[in-house]
Amino acid sequence: MYSGYLTDIKGIKVGHYSDYENLTGVTVILPPEKTVCGVDVRGGAPGTRETDLLKPENFVENIHGLVLSGGSAYGLDSASGVMKYLEEKNIGLDVGVGKVPIVPAAVIFDLACGNPKIRPNLEMGYSACENASEKENRQGNIGGGTGATVGKILGMDFTMKSGLGSATIKAGELVVSALTICNAFGDIFDYEKNVQIAGCYDKNTKKFKNTMEIYKEVVNQGVGFSKMTNTTISVVATNGIFNKAECMKISSMAHNGYGNSIFPVHTLNDGDTIFTLATGEIKTDVSLVGALASQAIARAVANSIYAAKSVKGFISYNDL
Repeated sequence: MYSGYLTDIKGIKVGHYSDYENLTGVTVILPPEKTVCGVDVRGGAPGTRETDLLKPENFVENIHGLVLSGGSAYGLDSASGVMKYLEEKNIGLDVGVGKVPIVPAAVIFDLACGNPKIRPNLEMGYSACENASEKENRQGNIGGGTGATVGKILGMDFTMKSGLGSATIKAGELVVSALTICNAFGDIFDYEKNVQIAGCYDKNTKKFKNTMEIYKEVVNQGVGFSKMTNTTISVVATNGIFNKAECMKISSMAHNGYGNSIFPVHTLNDGDTIFTLATGEIKTDVSLVGALASQAIARAVANSIYAAKSVKGFISYNDL
């Protein structure tokens, strides 16, 4: 596995709530004060909250929490739990009559993996905040990655278990880290090793099926396939000093990490989203950070496969 975790960025806390019975969960990132956030949403089926607020032309620069959750659109409710927790701590945007916590969120579709009636909610989001720590470093079947799977073109019988992955790259004092929940429609590759590590998998032949070849066949034949059940969501964090527009550019460049490790990617069946957090400690170059973010994302995607464990019939890389 590749080294590092999002908590390598000074002041960032990560917390999880994992429901292993129903295979869903939520991951919360609590950044230090005055952290700037930008976002780039590429997939055709995103489930997000407060992303319009993060556009460079809009007012708010700083966020107070960030949520990556299972549960599809239902899972956005977990962000309300983060707001409740932060309000109790008197953390948020001062609006004169009180403080309003700014908590963007993105979700994956994991309803077909576990119990579709049990989704991350306010209480789970609150619990994830209570669990948050600057020492958190767990990966795999945890938090928002508890119900994540990949390689879904032939349906859930051919999918593989994925999860949450993280990785960090350092260049002198500069630190760039990524945390990813990989729930992709496509096949997954470790691009630095140039090898496929997960995807559409036939348990009988014990071989991968090529998603793109199947895609071409089913489209040409007018046959339907699994849709709206995917999405890879991530957060990049750096100790660099950047404004919201620059954070958005870093997110944009970081999507190249998806392109290096997931194929196909950014389809109408995915809701691929990347947030970037800048904690504002050192001056550095936006293009350098964007390039390092791309590499960190690709490594985090690979780790989301390497760290995953087989569960309830969904086979993982470790059991191939």
